[in-house]
Amino acid sequence: MDNSGYFVQDNTDIEDKKLEAAKKLYQSGNYNGALKLYLDMINTSYSYKLYYEIGRCYYKLNDLDNAISFFNRSIDLETYKNPSFIFLGTIYHKQQETEKAIEHWMIAHSHRPDDESISLNLATTYFARDMRFQSFLFYEKYLKYAKDKTSAYYADIKKTMDEFIKIGNDFYQKAITAINVKDIDTAIQCLEYSAKNLPNNFDINLKLGKLCYEKKEYMKALVYLKQAYCLDKRSLDTLELLSSTLINIGDFTGAYCCLKRIMPLVINNQKEYLGVIQTIKQLENSFDNLSFEGHEIWANEYYAQNNYHYALFEYENCTIINNSTLQKFDSRIQNLRLFLNPEERIIKTCFEKGATLFSAGNYKQSNKYFSKIMTLAGENSYEYRLAKSRVVNV
Repeated sequence: MDNSGYFVQDNTDIEDKKLEAAKKLYQSGNYNGALKLYLDMINTSYSYKLYYEIGRCYYKLNDLDNAISFFNRSIDLETYKNPSFIFLGTIYHKQQETEKAIEHWMIAHSHRPDDESISLNLATTYFARDMRFQSFLFYEKYLKYAKDKTSAYYADIKKTMDEFIKIGNDFYQKAITAINVKDIDTAIQCLEYSAKNLPNNFDINLKLGKLCYEKKEYMKALVYLKQAYCLDKRSLDTLELLSSTLINIGDFTGAYCCLKRIMPLVINNQKEYLGVIQTIKQLENSFDNLSFEGHEIWANEYYAQNNYHYALFEYENCTIINNSTLQKFDSRIQNLRLFLNPEERIIKTCFEKGATLFSAGNYKQSNKYFSKIMTLAGENSYEYRLAKSRVVNV
């Protein structure tokens, strides 16, 4: 066949004009007009951005079923940094499917941790579900990342959070006073009230867990010790108390996992290290390779409840009990780590890209990456100080 007269028509200019026209219609509030132009482009264009724009039009027209469909089609083409997750979260929240809303916002958060609106959505939704531990973590992120710190809305949230902090600290000091005079019941009552106002304070959770443990209120101790562990995974005191608590309630596999986590922390203390190994061997006799299944059930339940800290703890337990399950749970574990600490991954990537540009003398571009690190890292952190030292005036 002679193809000499065949050519591919370049429609780039036409597509660009349609795209620009659709954007203007959308911005002016003519969502039907914008939708028509975007839909006309489907046969000639194939991109996650186009499906995202169509989803937005349907969302604005309150056609939520079609909006969900196109947002999901957009995600199928591109998961990373796709704003469709934010809209899907909002749609599911409107439909009172709170668990799905939080999950989609958490995915968005894992790629855009400094997005103040995502943090605020998560904070208010968790608070409405009385999940204060998670809620306060995201209120803190909102206050950190909010661009307009002069708005009345920001001031109202800041004032409320400051009140929580003051009440929590006041009762913490009362608890310390009670501990000093050995009034343990009063100390526990004060710490419980303090924890309600400062649920993500490590010292409060650890002290409360320890006092409950000493009173043999093991189930109550477990709650606070697990929260302390979620706040500091390398705290030897927390892990030792947690393992002892789990032994006392008969969760020998859970205790075994905590002791396994302790091993690298005490490796330089021969006596303590050998003691941990001895206890581990004793516990190994109480379960088999299928004992992880109970922890898998708990992990799945926590995940369904959007309690991702506890879900991660239990999925990790599964792999500690039976290493052959690592492949089964690895993807979920990695996703949960991104959910809970996305800043760590982004900071690492920014250091790598920033250092390459810095070495090449491209300071204008490297400054962008180091500035991003300074936004995400705590001001007292090593990462913040190192990034700040690399910023060059250009």
